[in-house]
Parts: sequence; C-alpha cells; structure tokens
Amino acid sequence: MVTQGLHGGHAEANPAAVARDPVVGELIGRQLRWSRSEGSPFTNGSQQALTGAILAYVAPESRVVGAGDLVDEPKKIAVHYLRGYFLLDFFVVLPLPQVIILAIIPRSFGLSTTADDAKNYLRVIILLQYVPRIIRFVPLLGGRQSATGFIFESAWANFVINLLMFVLAGHVVGSCWYLFGLQRVNQCLQNACSVSNISSCKVFRDCGLNFDIGGQNEQISQQWVNEPASTACFDTGNDTNFQYGIYQQAVLLATKHSAVTRYVYSLFWGFQQISTLAGNLIPSYFEGEVLFTMAIVGLGLLLFALLIGNMQNFLQALGSRKLEMQLRRRDVEQWMSHRRLPEDLRRRVRHAERFTWAATQGVNEEELLSNLPEDIQRDIRRHFFRFLNKVRLFTLMDWPILDAICDKLRQNLYISGSDILYQGGPVDKMIFIVRGKLESISADGSRAPLQDGDVCGEELLTWYLEHSSTNKDGGKSRFHGMRLVAIRTVRCLTNVEAFVLRASDLEQVTGQFARFLRNPRVQGAIRYESPYWRTIAAARIQVAWRYPTRSVSKTLHERATTPSRNTKLVCGDLIDVSNDIGVHISVKLKNQDKMFDALEISKDILEYQPMCLVDPMAL
Repeated sequence: MVTQGLHGGHAEANPAAVARDPVVGELIGRQLRWSRSEGSPFTNGSQQALTGAILAYVAPESRVVGAGDLVDEPKKIAVHYLRGYFLLDFFVVLPLPQVIILAIIPRSFGLSTTADDAKNYLRVIILLQYVPRIIRFVPLLGGRQSATGFIFESAWANFVINLLMFVLAGHVVGSCWYLFGLQRVNQCLQNACSVSNISSCKVFRDCGLNFDIGGQNEQISQQWVNEPASTACFDTGNDTNFQYGIYQQAVLLATKHSAVTRYVYSLFWGFQQISTLAGNLIPSYFEGEVLFTMAIVGLGLLLFALLIGNMQNFLQALGSRKLEMQLRRRDVEQWMSHRRLPEDLRRRVRHAERFTWAATQGVNEEELLSNLPEDIQRDIRRHFFRFLNKVRLFTLMDWPILDAICDKLRQNLYISGSDILYQGGPVDKMIFIVRGKLESISADGSRAPLQDGDVCGEELLTWYLEHSSTNKDGGKSRFHGMRLVAIRTVRCLTNVEAFVLRASDLEQVTGQFARFLRNPRVQGAIRYESPYWRTIAAARIQVAWRYPTRSVSKTLHERATTPSRNTKLVCGDLIDVSNDIGVHISVKLKNQDKMFDALEISKDILEYQPMCLVDPMAL
C-alpha cells in the first residue's frame, strides 16, 4: 500500500506495500515462470509435471551393458515418475506465495496481520520453493539430456540456456535488492516512530490488511506524513539521517506508482551488478547489506566463469571447422617446406587441399556412416549413389549387387589437370564421375569427352572376369603378377568429384557375383558403353576394311569394272559388300575370343563414315 501524501517532492511509500505491492506479485509470477521454464528441456511451467508422467525412461537395471532398455509402457512410466521427482515438481509449480498472502494469512491471522508478518511469510515461501528449483535446474547446466539418454542440445541452444540463466540470476538479485530496500525503509520509519511524539505512528507505519484511513486517523496520518523524522527516511541525499548504502536507488524506486517501472529497473540493477561483480557498490555498515553484497560478488564470479566457459565452447563449436582447416593448412605448409617441394607442386597441393575442404567441409563420411546401423547405411548409400542409375550397366543389376558395389565405393576428389589414368600405367580402379568434365585421350591422339554419370576404367571389370578361373573346389583363382595396362589417358578438365571402386574391392565383387557378371547382356552393356572397347573395335574394323581377303577384293573389283554397272559404287552394292566384310570381321574376331558383335559395329562406322561414292580400289 502506498500512502497518497507528498512532501518535499517525494511520494511517501508505506513499507506495508510489500504485502500487496503489484510489483511483488509480478516479480513472484515472473520468478515462477522463469524457474519452471528452466526445469525441463521440452516444457514450460507446470507442463514438466504433466510430461514427466508420459515421457519414456531407461530402466536403471538395464544399463549394465549398452545403452539400456527404453521403457515406453504408460503404466510403468507413471509409476516411475510418481516414485521419482513428482512431489518435488508438484511443490515447485504451486503458486504458494500468492495463496499464502491472499488466502491463508487473512483467514488464519485476521485483519491484524501486519506488513512485517506478510513480508516474512513471503520470504520463507520463496526460499522454500527456490531450493528445489535449483536442485532441478543445476543438473541441466552440464548438458541437457533427455530421458532416453541421448544428448540433443546444439551450440545455439546451449548459448540461449546460459543467457536465460544469466537473466534469471539478475531477476533474483534485483528482486532481493528491491525487497531488502523496502526493509531498510521500514527500519528507518521504525526508528523515526520511536523518537516521534505521535503515539499511533506504528499503525501508519505497518497498517496491515484493509486499513481504512478516515476521520481522526486521516488527521493523524497527515501529521505523520509531515513529521520531519519520517520525511528524512526518503531523503537519500542526506546520509546523516539513515545509512541506506546500496539501497538508495531502491528507496526512490519505491515511490514510483508504475509496477512495470519498478520491475524493469530492479531487473536492470540485478543484471548490472552481476555483470560488474558489484564493483560499483559501497555498502553501509549494516551486516545484512554487507553479506548481500558479498553474495552478489560470489554469484557474479560463478556465473561469469560458467558463462565464459560455455561461451568459449559455443564459439569453438561454431568455429571448430575453420580452426581445423587452418591447422590442416599449417601442417601441409610445414610438410611441404620440410620436403622442399617445388613451387609448382606446392601450388597444386594447395589447390587440392582447398577443393577437398570445400567439397567435404572436413567431415569424414566413412567414419560417420560406420557408426550407423547397417540398414541405415545401405539406404544412405543408395541415396548417395543414385547416379548409378544413369549407367546402362547398372540398370541390368539387382539390388544385392548394387549394394555390394555401393558398399565398396569411396569418394575421391581430383583437381583440374590431374591424370586419373595415364597411358602405360596400371588400371587399378573404376571411376564413377559425379560432377565435373574429363577427356579420354587414346594413343593415336583421339579424344572422347567424359562428364557426369560416365565411367572410366570399366575395362578392369572385364579383365578380372577374363583372367579368372575356377579351381577344383569351385572357388575363384587369379593369375598373380598380371596387371591391366591403360592404353589411354583420362585427364580432368575441371575439378572432379567421383566415386572410386578399387581393384581389390572389385575383385571381391566379381568373385561374389561372377555368374551374373558373365551374362552376355551385362558383357554387351559393358563394351557398348565403354570408350575403351569402342576404340579397340573401331581399330580392328579399320584394319579389316583396309586389308580384306583377296576374294573379297576380287569381287569388289569385278563388280566395279562390269560394263553394265557404273564405275562408282552405289549405296546398295556397298551395303551388300559391307555385310560380307562384317561376316569376315566377326569370324576373325571370334577366333580371338572377343565376345562382341563386330557386324553391328561395322554398320555403325558405315553410318558415321558413308562411302557410297568411294573408288573400290581405294579400299
């Protein structure tokens, strides 16, 4: 309750206002909301008690081995929660300060209850409720953990939690400061009343509930308002009257009628003192004030150390990848300097490191996948390797073979200008291009473009199938010491992201699925899509065209020199002859154990190189 008198430019504040002061109710309400909001990682306020009865938990007796068993039966969950923190959570969420002040005190003690009594009850109830709140809140500072045992916090969530904790501490300190300031005003008025000639001044100092100022009481009240001793309690500029110490601003704040102003300023004061470790506070000689200042300094140090540590972890979490990249670059530079690499080679290494980091962001995908269940790994790899559907060879394969191949694929990154395969070098891998452009350079200088979805090194698959045999036990055996040599160079025109199937992994796959891979359709798909086999086929067909048998040459010469025919071949005659030559080529290649149809390839070459008006003698 605030009296309506004004004296010396100050509005007089009755300390009894603490019992029904709107700001006290607001502080208590906010205090309850803050504490309950920090009590659970998922809910606010009383929802913690509700969700605690439906959230699954891990049985303690099952934690001997592994993560334990998750109990999700509603009855067992409810019994477990009732035996656990139910009573504590229920006590925390009860609005005890409001109930006691507004209901219990008037009915139990009657209208004679003083403001001092209400203040003492309020202080006891708040302390009783804050202790269990701290018990439930402090464990969350070490990491927010769910009932299933899984950590789900992020760096930003941790930052927000610690910031809210800092604001909550400022709220508590500011509320205590305002309450203790009113107590000091009450003490000053009590001292003034003891030396005053007004006998009933105690009634106006601590008027209790529903005190009515009227009649003679109003006249006495005016005398008390104008009493120099009581007026001096609100003159904070004169320290000779009463030593308020750190509560001088609280005395002036108590004269404000706006509850919002009083709460916001109290919150600001608490936040400021925690942030500055009470560095600007000079307490009086009152013991309680000194202890309160010491508590602010200790709380500020604790929160400051905790906040700095958490902020450091937060910033490290945000910049951990960048720091890791910087350390990696420094190590690479030191290594290149130690090995005295030439500048051109150093430039290529730096380019490769930058491209690798940009593509992977420093994440080891294989290590990440290895910790997941097998079915999730399989589905993730299928998602990664959807580009395999663009390859005609893999459209003929079943999922077991594709899963076996996907399990062996590893990501590789190549920078512009790199040679994935080089002529005369070993072919020790199959490369599936995901992104980028390459070119295949044959021995004669011909070039074939390669891009997204293409495959190079596919001749290794056929080579493994051809150079394998079946032993007496039915197992696969290899010819050791034999290696496939590349007859072309595959060069990167841009930065290339690709997946690589190593020779050792390919050998395992061909050993497991040899019967399927020997299917003529699969073999035909391999050779039809392969630039390697296309180059070989074109070379052999050109040889067969330029060096036909004598009988075929004689037939061509006779047809061309017949008087009834033109000296130039027509397209129909050439097609007939091409069929004869195609049969000759297919027989010749069949003798060399080549399993593709040269007749079809010869027709393709005729379509690309029409020879309808070619002199037969030029063949």
